[in-house]
Amino acid sequence: MIKTRISICLFLTLSISAFFSFAQQKESILLSKHTFTAESNEIGSVHLSSNQAVRFKLKGVNARLFRISNNTLSIKPKYIRPGVKWYDLDIQARTSSGTIKESFRIVNDQFIKNRVIAHRGAWKNTGASENSISALQHAIRLGCQGSEFDIHMSADSVLVVNHDPAIQGIKIDAAQSSQLLSLKLSNGENMPTLEAYIREGLKQNNTKLILEIKPTLNRERAVALTKRVAELVKRMKAQAWTDYISFDYAICQELIRLDPYARVAYLNGDKSPEALAADKLWGLDYHFNVFKKNGNWIPEAKQKGLTINAWTVNEPEMLKWFLDKKIDFITTNEPELLLKMVKEIN
Repeated sequence: MIKTRISICLFLTLSISAFFSFAQQKESILLSKHTFTAESNEIGSVHLSSNQAVRFKLKGVNARLFRISNNTLSIKPKYIRPGVKWYDLDIQARTSSGTIKESFRIVNDQFIKNRVIAHRGAWKNTGASENSISALQHAIRLGCQGSEFDIHMSADSVLVVNHDPAIQGIKIDAAQSSQLLSLKLSNGENMPTLEAYIREGLKQNNTKLILEIKPTLNRERAVALTKRVAELVKRMKAQAWTDYISFDYAICQELIRLDPYARVAYLNGDKSPEALAADKLWGLDYHFNVFKKNGNWIPEAKQKGLTINAWTVNEPEMLKWFLDKKIDFITTNEPELLLKMVKEIN
């Protein structure tokens, strides 16, 4: 009798756990790309996160501008216009459990490709504070390919932009957002939220947002942080702008689990290009010394189809070394200098 009761209790516990686990796995519509170009009107493939076979329908005011065939989304060529930055599009699917609809921002890919990533924005020579909205604005005005910035989460789960885990002696993960957002940066600005930073970035379609999720020793908190970041990027329809980086490999893997098409690069420098490719990462983003010590990793990464970024490269000789290696990106505190060197090469 006791064994029977234990078995029943165990069965019920497992069943309830399985139910909640299933309930948390919300079905979503995935789009492999969010951009079109003047040269190509094909955008990407559309499918459900469960890979359930369904028929997709285009909805919303811009539905007539697009077509979907064999689950491939494309824009009608006559609507590819230089002055149009993006179109918002709703995609609907009828699943076995009901109808779902999601909204996507389909962006005219005019993103700059000059390899210059401004580290924490363009701050050093502009008077802006690191990781501030003005540092992002300066990076955009300079014409950088990307502006890198760092994300932490407050005690009340608000995402804020700051490099260190503490600011002005206050630990971010132990502080309320109201306290953090009232603090003044060195140039008089308030610490920005991730939402405010992305909102500023979405005003243009030239400079990418290079979003670094900072590690935390608490694994549960790291997962929660990663989910909140991915959810916000999705809610703001900022996928086309956002590239992710992290020193925490588990965070990188969680991002890919949440969105298999997310562009995720690893920062720590302790994994080979072969290992990153096997885990379906988008690229490697390593300190310049890692590449100097592992001379074969640049050609190997290119062979594996991975993007390559070196950080944080400031000296002219080292900048030239990486430019000569023709890597995809160079993160620097000297974007003005690197932009000048790129212009001279071209």
